[in-house]
Amino acid sequence: MNPFVRKQEATRREFLTTSASGLGGIALGSMLNQDGLLNAATAADASQFQALQSHGEAKAKACIFIFMAGAPSQLDLFDHKPKLNELNGQKMPKELTDKARFAFLQPDTATLMGSPRTWKRHGQSGMEFSDLLPHLGSCADDILKIRSMHSEEFNHHPGQLLMQCGVSRFGMPTMGSWLNYGLGSPSRNLPGYVVLTAGRGSSGGSTLWQSGFLPSKYAGVQFRNQGAPVLNLKNPEGLPPELQRSGLNALKDLNEMKYREVHDPEIASRIASYELANRMQTAAPELVDLSGESQETLDLYGVGRPEPEGNFRGSLPGVQTYDTFARNCLLARRMVERGTRFINIVHASWDQHSSLDKELAYNAGAVDQPVAALIKDLKRRGLLDSTMVVWGSEFGRTPLGENRNGRQGVTGRDHHPFAYSMLMAGGGLKGGMTYGETDEIGWNIVDKPVHANDLHATMLHQFGLDHLKLTYRFQGRDFRLTDVGGKVIHDWIA
Repeated sequence: MNPFVRKQEATRREFLTTSASGLGGIALGSMLNQDGLLNAATAADASQFQALQSHGEAKAKACIFIFMAGAPSQLDLFDHKPKLNELNGQKMPKELTDKARFAFLQPDTATLMGSPRTWKRHGQSGMEFSDLLPHLGSCADDILKIRSMHSEEFNHHPGQLLMQCGVSRFGMPTMGSWLNYGLGSPSRNLPGYVVLTAGRGSSGGSTLWQSGFLPSKYAGVQFRNQGAPVLNLKNPEGLPPELQRSGLNALKDLNEMKYREVHDPEIASRIASYELANRMQTAAPELVDLSGESQETLDLYGVGRPEPEGNFRGSLPGVQTYDTFARNCLLARRMVERGTRFINIVHASWDQHSSLDKELAYNAGAVDQPVAALIKDLKRRGLLDSTMVVWGSEFGRTPLGENRNGRQGVTGRDHHPFAYSMLMAGGGLKGGMTYGETDEIGWNIVDKPVHANDLHATMLHQFGLDHLKLTYRFQGRDFRLTDVGGKVIHDWIA
């Protein structure tokens, strides 16, 4: 209902539950007033901005979700299929390809394409990684590898929305927004939800870190890893801090006057955003200043690595993507230390329909060392147990070689939503475990299928949240991250 109309038609019950005379409103107002976000006048309707009570014991306090937009080839990185190499060049049974949808591949003439990669078992667990991921292989005993992910979406943007939002629709909150809505942010001076990007940019763009129908304070804030961390955050030259503070106070007074009149939650969200931006002017530059990090740590992550020569789908001309991604992973660790709840590192693009060997080698080289360094660095600092690291994408790549019309040669793979792989580490999850299995060519799942909603339900569980109870009423319905599905996979929990 329109908030103006809603206030005009307020009932006695609503007055009693939202009035500042309520003990809950007074208590909340006192807490928020300590941060200068709300005073007694605005505390009345602010209860929707407080963290909800967790539903159980929390093992994870922060999440770093590393999103490889574009869909990496699991068959060349994580899911070793010797049989696929044996059958290289042969056609698949028509009854299988007839049931599948493809983005570009022509199923009538497509043939199986083996992988040139060599494979090695790592750690006590013997987890297999291809030769493109030696650093991640060294973390095998801390990693949970899931080989049985599946999706109903075969195009990038819908698939990315499904992985980030739990449903493939516009206007839905992402998992980072849901976590901060449910638990609040431990950080006073940085956002609870931060986004770091590298490469060309994902198909989904900013829809992958939106707050949807949740108040806008829960949306992801995009940071840059060099220069000004957030655009337009720094004061203009010549503006003294006391003048800015005076202006913010006046703006807050005006917003609070309007809030008391219409009780629009976005006004309270706006007040919080202005105040956070003010505090970030000091905290954000300190965050991206890596001068205090040891040379050993910088080398561990690969900060300053040279960029390979050439033009790749995972890079931008003139941009040092290898260095950017390494910095993003190091910044993610620094954000965890400063209380940021959810960090989303997005790298694109892994959409390798052609030149798979060259393009995949470039992308794997960009992310392998920094992600492994992040896991090792969190562990040695005692943060891995409480920090969940997730490496994943929207779907995988087909075991068939792509034979797109008008393109000579078969050098890439098309989209494959029926079976793909993801990695997880920390946050109270088992390490050294390989979960799920695909058939001998990687076409279908034969054991322990996992949907994005199952992944989300398990992630929330590790944060002490029941995915069935973490809801938000919008347009007459109680929405949740896992929509109408999802189950907690207890086998993953340490």
